[in-house]
Amino acid sequence: MPNKLSNEKSPYLKQHENNPVDWLPWKKETLEKAKKEKKPIFLSVGYASCHWCHVMAHESFENNETAKIMNEKFINIKVDREERPDLDSIFQKSLGVLTGAQGGWPLSMFLDENAVPFTGGTYFPPKEMHGRPSFTQVLENVSKVYSENREKIIAQVSQLQMVFKEFNRKNAVLKQDLEPYAEKIIQYLDEQNGGFQGAPKFPQFYVFDTIFYFYKKNSNKKFLKPVEKLLNNISSRGIYDQLEGGIARYTVDDKWIVPHFEKMLYDNILYVNLLNHFLQKEKSDYLKNKLKQTINFINTEFVSENTLLGSAYDADSEGVEGKYYTWKYDDIKNILKDKFEIFSKKYLITKEGNFEGSNILTENKDNKLTNSELSIAKEAENTLLMERKKRIKPFFDNKVQTDLNCYWLYSNLYSSLILDDQELYGKTINSINHINKNLKDNVFHCYNKKNEEIDVFLEDYVYYSLLLVTLYEINNDKISLEKCEKKMEEAWRLFFNKENNLLQKNILKSNDLFVQPIDIADNNIPNGNSIYLLICRKLSNITNKKLWSEKIDILGKSFHTFINYNFSQMFSYLKILDICEENITVTLHGKINEKLKNEILTKFMGNISIIYKENDQDSFVVICKSQTCSEKLKDLNQINEYIKNNL
Repeated sequence: MPNKLSNEKSPYLKQHENNPVDWLPWKKETLEKAKKEKKPIFLSVGYASCHWCHVMAHESFENNETAKIMNEKFINIKVDREERPDLDSIFQKSLGVLTGAQGGWPLSMFLDENAVPFTGGTYFPPKEMHGRPSFTQVLENVSKVYSENREKIIAQVSQLQMVFKEFNRKNAVLKQDLEPYAEKIIQYLDEQNGGFQGAPKFPQFYVFDTIFYFYKKNSNKKFLKPVEKLLNNISSRGIYDQLEGGIARYTVDDKWIVPHFEKMLYDNILYVNLLNHFLQKEKSDYLKNKLKQTINFINTEFVSENTLLGSAYDADSEGVEGKYYTWKYDDIKNILKDKFEIFSKKYLITKEGNFEGSNILTENKDNKLTNSELSIAKEAENTLLMERKKRIKPFFDNKVQTDLNCYWLYSNLYSSLILDDQELYGKTINSINHINKNLKDNVFHCYNKKNEEIDVFLEDYVYYSLLLVTLYEINNDKISLEKCEKKMEEAWRLFFNKENNLLQKNILKSNDLFVQPIDIADNNIPNGNSIYLLICRKLSNITNKKLWSEKIDILGKSFHTFINYNFSQMFSYLKILDICEENITVTLHGKINEKLKNEILTKFMGNISIIYKENDQDSFVVICKSQTCSEKLKDLNQINEYIKNNL
């Protein structure tokens, strides 16, 4: 049976007319009812396009048991903040004064029978999680305190403040401030060459990805410089293939000059990902060109079958390490002829060489070339590359791995936005179609030319799921979203270890090891548990299903327990835990404005959740952080201004 909101004109109020809650509009008669019955008022303020308003409505206001508590113990009032901005303004300010909390929507205020606020909050979850008490706990607690201290509250509303603070302390989930871990690692960095001190030297991109995340979050330059130095130095020195693109596994020296020449797909994925994130925030034509070159190299030279990629190139060719990549001084001179002089201005080339009498190409940053010189140097690079292709290539491991291919395609989707490259996007979609075809019935780890399925691991599931949810975020692909949910549920059944409250690396029933392989540290790529957590956050925001928020709660608690054991190998956790706790969503409402959508995706994709709410209205955007939502934002300037002031 409809409640009293059925007679209202507001679309937001009409959305709640069939709630089991006995909602009343803000009217004189309603306020008189509270006085007559000597009941506290629960005031809910929101608006029709507010994402977290709908979440709380679905979780709590549509729940019969919750509604029973509300109806018995409160006078419940629903307000449309767009219809009554005056009320919204007053109670938003009241929340700040009473609790010190930042306001937003949904706004959940508790008023005495005289309609004077005494406490409140914004979003309350249906059960205790992330340090927030459940909504029913709040209702019961407030009702109890009000009935026992009614006269005192009416006389002095500040009485309840201490009660609420104590309640929150008792029910808070243990958390840690994550940013200091990123600060701590900086002291071990090589300030001159970038990366970590010492040799051999591995890029460890996932560490710097987390460091850069905290720069994007708070614009602290101490988090920018290490990432900027790493990317520029790696991209200009021997670990990077200056002719064709892509990076080697590591260097034996501390200056990124002499690599172990093997090229791994996973290293290049991490390199591309960090470039994507960097170029989202910072401008660099130099690094953008390195991104383009590396993507082209991998998508050309790593192809195994059906546009999908193999795993790695060996370091040796003809039994000699680095033979394919190194150059004798006289050979370069004879090949380039009149272009040699300018080429040697761009690269540090000597007769002695920098590797066993040969030269590994390394840029000379001290020389600034003119545009015409850069053009000639580019011609020289192409000439050398064509000459190199006449050589015998190192061995290519052509096995197709599901996790790496999915992670690479995810990175390519990201890059297509950063580079505004529709051709790259189209090729990526084509490769994704092959992935979907191969994984139609079962997920597996890798296969040979005969398509014989081999094993399956947690990472295969999570990186496939990451790719699927990204397809939804980029192009509102609901089929991919549905498939993502199915694969994530399947992964939980196959890999979740109840004893440790984490997902283990292999399938539970197939584990034949003497220990349970719980993967809590990053290795070649960010560990499966952290990526699973990230996807849960996205799915929770997009679908509003309790299933995903419950999994966030389980995994989040476990991660906080393990972080102090080996935090230097758990930087993906640091980043993703913070993403989960920040919980920023961008919801696109109305008819899809492709230009605005692409601007938003290019600027913000990755660390937030993108949600689509399609209807016939004009397009606008709502940004939410930790269950607190903005007003309608209609262009990128408004979005940037809101982020500047609120995030």
